Amino acid sequence: MTTTAPPAPSLAITLRIVSIVIFSFLLFLAIGLPLAILPGYVHDDLGYGSVIAGLAISIQYLATLFTRPLAGKLADSIGAKRGVIYGLFGCVACGVLTLLATSLQSVPGLSLGLLIVGRVILGMSQAMIGTGCLSWGMGSVGMQHVSKVISWNGIAAYGALALGAPLGVAMVAGLGLWSLGVAIALLGALGLALAWNKEPAPVIPGERLPFHKVFWRISPFGLCLLLSSIGFGAIATFVTLYYASNGWPNAAFCLTAFGAAFICARLLFAGTINTLGGFRVALACFSVETLGLLLLWLAVTPQMALVGAAMAGFGLSLVYPALGVEAIVKVPPTNRSAALGAYSLCLDLALGITGPLAGAIANGFGFSAIFLFAGLMALAGLGLSALLYHRALRESKDPIKT
Repeated sequence: MTTTAPPAPSLAITLRIVSIVIFSFLLFLAIGLPLAILPGYVHDDLGYGSVIAGLAISIQYLATLFTRPLAGKLADSIGAKRGVIYGLFGCVACGVLTLLATSLQSVPGLSLGLLIVGRVILGMSQAMIGTGCLSWGMGSVGMQHVSKVISWNGIAAYGALALGAPLGVAMVAGLGLWSLGVAIALLGALGLALAWNKEPAPVIPGERLPFHKVFWRISPFGLCLLLSSIGFGAIATFVTLYYASNGWPNAAFCLTAFGAAFICARLLFAGTINTLGGFRVALACFSVETLGLLLLWLAVTPQMALVGAAMAGFGLSLVYPALGVEAIVKVPPTNRSAALGAYSLCLDLALGITGPLAGAIANGFGFSAIFLFAGLMALAGLGLSALLYHRALRESKDPIKT
């Protein structure tokens, strides 16, 4: 007599994770829709320079940066679900403000001001939803699946960006600028409808470290993440203007190539983090990302730039979960959301500083120089990751000194 083995829980766990990271998908779809439109809108339609165009994008990430400590504290103390709901309300507000901003193009100062306020609110929402989804997912499926939660959250986020950029271009071409604000508000409303009655993750009781101590413990890993994320910030903010400066069409597909390669890498190789270890995976990823960014710098055709963007996305894909797994063990369980918030804060800092800094580089040396700078930063991240790996190996061989 034969018996049928019970089904493996892997699919059920994946489905549970996906049911939570769907909120990251909705958020980043709202972020992605205007991503290929707003730099040109601020630069060309409103008449501001490339630094202001970069700031209009990067201000969102700066807002996320300053909200991360609060987002982590809320998730640890009152629950991740509530933080996600707060963020979805912010997404709705951003949509309304974006609609008003694009309706007042004839008053450039007011239009820019409303746009920036909306992006600040969206940045705060990103902190709440991003940290909340990770914490909610870990609380629902357990810490043994932390790399899976982080990987699927990234797939949802970058998949939404890859879809959102060309969709936003098509919407504006077919319907007009007003459609961006309406779509962002509707995405937030849909998220609220899905999240409202969903089961929350339990809150872990116990003493919690101050945020600055949590940040200090994960800061070396966060610095690596920062260096890796400058490439994404450069592509997301300036690839449309880079294409335009070369007279190339279809810049939005460069963002799609980045996002598609990012997703493929996570789907194909996320399991290598558990088998090979976070540091080894991070070293390989940094190498690929560096080559991709340098290829973007040297591109002489849009096809060459597309390949470079895809390589950069493929390389960046597993840096976050690979080093995140190494970072999160540095804090007690009661501070895991704060640790994720502190770790992600470094990503926000990278994206926040990239816009104005890369805009200044573009003013002085041209848009292609932005990607040389980003490639050199990724190379520095490779070196720092190698040092951290060497230190971890040394500590594992001599645990008494640690």
